Amino acid sequence: MTDPVLIACSHGTSSEAGRAAIRAIIAEAQALLPGVRIVPTFVDVEHPQIDEVVAAQTTASAPGSQDPADAVAAVVVPLLLSSGYHTRVDITRAVSAADGRAIVTTPIGTHPLVADLIVRRLRAAGAVADDVVVLAAAGSSDPASAADVRQVAAEVSRLWGGEIAVGFAASSEPLLPDALAVAKRAGRRTVAASYVLAPGHFARVISRAGFDVVTEPLGPDEALGAVVAARYRAAVADLPAFLPGEHPGPPGQNPGGRRVDVHR
Repeated sequence: MTDPVLIACSHGTSSEAGRAAIRAIIAEAQALLPGVRIVPTFVDVEHPQIDEVVAAQTTASAPGSQDPADAVAAVVVPLLLSSGYHTRVDITRAVSAADGRAIVTTPIGTHPLVADLIVRRLRAAGAVADDVVVLAAAGSSDPASAADVRQVAAEVSRLWGGEIAVGFAASSEPLLPDALAVAKRAGRRTVAASYVLAPGHFARVISRAGFDVVTEPLGPDEALGAVVAARYRAAVADLPAFLPGEHPGPPGQNPGGRRVDVHR
């Protein structure tokens, strides 16, 4: 079996620091997958965008191997922290157009290593058990995104040993000002645990929201590269069960393994 290309799909940002953080995450993944070609792509702001890259990587050449698993030429790993419009629409549409030659994993944010990283960021910022902690996420109009954030908050709460509230920079409720107002009622120090992947617009919104302490964005960190590699490896390991035609279903969700839900 020929290793499929790993398409690392991030949001895209105009922040040079944010771009550098994404490049560092991809570099960490590449170090763990030395024989795999990794191609970066984006759903917004930057180019090349996801539809272009999936099309290019799945039509460049037909598989020469007789191994049916080689029908899948690309595994898309969303370098996104939660499900939402970009995963449900942009990425799914691009993968569906590949006619079974590409599959997509779940975003990286729900992996247990990410919750562990959030706790490490809290400790690095000097947060203590008596602080009121809010997991501060970007936000999305898609309810699935907020559900993912709450799932992560529950795991962080378990690891941290205290309650973790949630707040969003935009589109979801509670918005950060409202979450902060509730947090202040306890009369203790307030901490925003940044649930953003890299420096950029939403990291700035969180940093200016008025919390006493704000943790750094999650990236870059070697744990994120490890999650990307884990998502890819698990998807490739599942390829025999997700071949085109073996599991019919709606385009982009489960036909031929076009989507692989790999949480751990």
